[in-house]
Amino acid sequence: MSLLTNVMDHSLDDGYAEAAERKKAAGTGGMPRTLRAKLGLAAGLVLAALVVTVGAAQARVAAPVVAKEREELIDRIDRETTAADKLENSVDKLRDDVSSRQREALRQSGGSDQSELVGILSGAVEVHGPGVKLVVNDAKEASTGGGGDPRETSGFSDTGRVRDRDMQRVVNGLWESGAEAVSVNGQRLTALSAIRAAGDAILVDNKPLVPPYTVLAVGDGQRLSTRFQNSADGLYLNALQENYGIRTSISVEDDLRLPAAPSVIVRTAEPRTEKGTS
Repeated sequence: MSLLTNVMDHSLDDGYAEAAERKKAAGTGGMPRTLRAKLGLAAGLVLAALVVTVGAAQARVAAPVVAKEREELIDRIDRETTAADKLENSVDKLRDDVSSRQREALRQSGGSDQSELVGILSGAVEVHGPGVKLVVNDAKEASTGGGGDPRETSGFSDTGRVRDRDMQRVVNGLWESGAEAVSVNGQRLTALSAIRAAGDAILVDNKPLVPPYTVLAVGDGQRLSTRFQNSADGLYLNALQENYGIRTSISVEDDLRLPAAPSVIVRTAEPRTEKGTS
């Protein structure tokens, strides 16, 4: 308390007080006393006021120009954004039109049974039938932070998250177990589909997916489920559940409906033509 009382009673250090008294006694403190010093101080104040006034005037004159340029830039951004949205919508419409024409050409070419089979295998048509529903989700404690033991072949710090290679093994295991058509979160897979990673996100044909990942596979339901769970990929998924807490569930469904692939692009293959004989 004595220290606080001393600070309150002597807010100005004694040294400063003594220096002020010496300047006052010597006549060097306070306002200038000579006319020359007073004129110098007045000139300095006038100069400072002039600089401030000129700066304020320039800022006031430039303000409308800056505001106008800002409004023009905002209008340009809005126009370009609108134009980009229109182009994107046009691309989507053209892509849908190309896909529908491809499916129509597929139905019209060859025999009906053969064209339907080709459409199913290529993912060009919608399909339905019995099969398996497999749901894969991150562990409850999964996060983006470290602290867990990383998997031996992974550069990720969190082992409780589903990775792209996990989904690759799941999908390949279903194909190998007899699936005739597969989709992930409503995205139909074809022979040209790719499952990749971008950061922590899983991409299917360059479209990001969010957990939980619902995999639908059309096939002989009970047989497909048994073969997958007994396969190396099914055992791998079970190991992820036991060791890392990744949540999985599998069920046999009577009727699954899978959409057609957004677009089926043939890059290399060409139809075979029969050469006539003379």
